[in-house]
Amino acid sequence: MKPEDKMPFTQHLEELRRRLIICVIAVAIGFSISYFFSEKIFAWLMKPLLDALPEGPDRRLVYTGPVEALLTYLKVSFIGGVALAIPVILFQFWRFVAPGLYEHEQRYLYPVVFLSTLFFAGGVLFGYYVVFPYGFKFFTSFANEYISPMITTREFLAFSTRILLAFGLIFELPLVALVLTRLGLINARFLRRQRKYAVIIVFAVAAILTPTPDVVNQCLMAAPLLVLYEMSVWIAYFFGRKEKATTIEKEQETQPAA
Repeated sequence: MKPEDKMPFTQHLEELRRRLIICVIAVAIGFSISYFFSEKIFAWLMKPLLDALPEGPDRRLVYTGPVEALLTYLKVSFIGGVALAIPVILFQFWRFVAPGLYEHEQRYLYPVVFLSTLFFAGGVLFGYYVVFPYGFKFFTSFANEYISPMITTREFLAFSTRILLAFGLIFELPLVALVLTRLGLINARFLRRQRKYAVIIVFAVAAILTPTPDVVNQCLMAAPLLVLYEMSVWIAYFFGRKEKATTIEKEQETQPAA
């Protein structure tokens, strides 16, 4: 971006407003589509929990308020609408920050939007297919002849949404590393030096997010996080600003003239 291309602050606000309106419209369209499939979406979301519940008449969720079921389906429709609008939301976000990038960096816009959507979806699916089965099996294992699980639709939706959102955001780590690398804030050498601290942080995050306290499940969760970190290192190496030429130039400057 050239200095003469800089926009005034009010124009930035107008641009932000326009992008937000587009995102809201996209979510509204996604909400309208998801509402017709809200029951099937919620049934799919409940499946790992229902599979973990013991056989019998209690193998279902309950609602404790007159409008709780309706509100649950509306929330499911909204979540589905946001999920369908994720590509549009990410595209609008990157379009908003694109004017601050150089022309050769703006060509990465479409690949970044695609990869952002792909990584977010991968994190959500990992949480659903890997974390949910083990987590719900652990939580329902406390049932006995004296107590039985009676989980409400509201509590289940809030819990599952937080877990899936957390994994979707965590899987964006390689893309965050790419952006920070292009901005010159980090590089591959920095990430390699911080690897030992990253391993500790990863296992701490896995211990917090893992629904079950056993070591096996924590390792299952930490493994993809470590893979994502290593991917970030290689992304920083290949797409980061080249440092070799700069280093050679500095060495030549420090050498005495012949």
